[in-house]
Amino acid sequence: MNRRAPNIVVLIADDHRYESLGCNGNSEVETPNLDALARRGVAFDGAHCQGGMHPAVCVPSRASFLTGRNIFASAVDPTGDDYEASAFAIPASLETFPERLRAQGYVTHAIGKWHNDKEAFARSFTSGDRLMFGGMSDHDRVPLRRHDPAGQFPDADIYFEGGLSTDLFRDSALDFLRKRSPDQPYCLYVAFTAPHDPRTPPDAYARTGDSVSLPANFLPIHPFDNGEMLVRDELLEAFPRPPDAVRQHIADYYGMIAHLDAAVGDILKALGDNGDEGNTIVVYTADHGLALGQHGLMGKQNLYEHSLHIPLIIAGPGLPHGQRLPHLVWHADTSATLIDLAGCAPDPLAEGCSLLPIMNDAEAGWRDSFAAAYRFSQRMIRDSRYKLVRYIDQDALGRGPYRADNTPSRGSQTEQLFDLAADPGETINLAALPAYAAHRDRLSRALDAWQRSVGDPLLAAEEQAAR
Repeated sequence: MNRRAPNIVVLIADDHRYESLGCNGNSEVETPNLDALARRGVAFDGAHCQGGMHPAVCVPSRASFLTGRNIFASAVDPTGDDYEASAFAIPASLETFPERLRAQGYVTHAIGKWHNDKEAFARSFTSGDRLMFGGMSDHDRVPLRRHDPAGQFPDADIYFEGGLSTDLFRDSALDFLRKRSPDQPYCLYVAFTAPHDPRTPPDAYARTGDSVSLPANFLPIHPFDNGEMLVRDELLEAFPRPPDAVRQHIADYYGMIAHLDAAVGDILKALGDNGDEGNTIVVYTADHGLALGQHGLMGKQNLYEHSLHIPLIIAGPGLPHGQRLPHLVWHADTSATLIDLAGCAPDPLAEGCSLLPIMNDAEAGWRDSFAAAYRFSQRMIRDSRYKLVRYIDQDALGRGPYRADNTPSRGSQTEQLFDLAADPGETINLAALPAYAAHRDRLSRALDAWQRSVGDPLLAAEEQAAR
């Protein structure tokens, strides 16, 4: 093993959308440490998640990041009802990026949230601390587990500690960085549960709703049933959405992010204090975004930009400083990049591409579109300017009925076409306008091709329904 191989620190947040960072143009959220990380690294302004076939979008997003595969291929069965054994489980045939690093001689150490299967965790990480297996918890009562070399992690071993999740996970990261061996490269994977609800920032970061603005695309209710109107996240606030209540949700969210930013700052400082900063790649990203009142929605179970668009910052030795790139990238590209930086051979099954070529030359060739999916109800494709969203009639698939009382006509698909350059908030639907028919048709063909290429299970469901 080359002793000069870089260390890798992955910091992944839960529900942190792209626009909720100071360095991404938001003056109402305080993120000085992440802003500084962006100044000494590369910020990817076109980073997205790919959605998911389960309301817990974190599961497929993290599986894609870990395996470099699309949301359908990175689960044993993305539509299976036995979630732990199917939709949440990563196929044993797929290597995770920590698993590849481990084979390369890295210590792979995990902290915090893990919402995929225990078997994939056990083969990915050599060690861990303060692990939380599951989707969410109260931030002041996190069900923690110690690392189990046998990979069993029995429920009987769950324990609780005083303190907030962000502080507990930060402390574990600091402890690892104090005790790590300087003679062996490491991958430190810290999966925070913030700023996911329940949004309970500590008093030092608490804010009132009148300190934040409503988003320009705020609506009291979504204008039509998108196929997932009564999922848990959408029930976190009343219908129609009260503006003052939404402001308080946003204020609490920003408080959680500011607290998380402070923890990130402590981890970055520790890398300087122990001498590792000069040989460590740092990645900050999130599993997905969140609506919080935009389009009348509260959750991430949709394909608008607020829920797909995520922060991605990569900094480290030999990488550009202060660079911003607009390219359409996704989780699988991030893991491919880490494998590349570590000197590992590319994963032959991975669908992502290393980001190093575009970091070194912004004009290098890159994909011109990106597609995403949500369950059987929504599909999306976008390019650098235009975006097409399809809403599928689930009654026709035998998967209904829709559960909200604002259901549109079910006689045909509902489509949206947005000009993201002129309408970044996605408020003006151009799909029915003849002047935009060429863009709609072009993107529609590209979406059809993507669905076929990845084996989208919606195609089989539609074929079955047509019989």
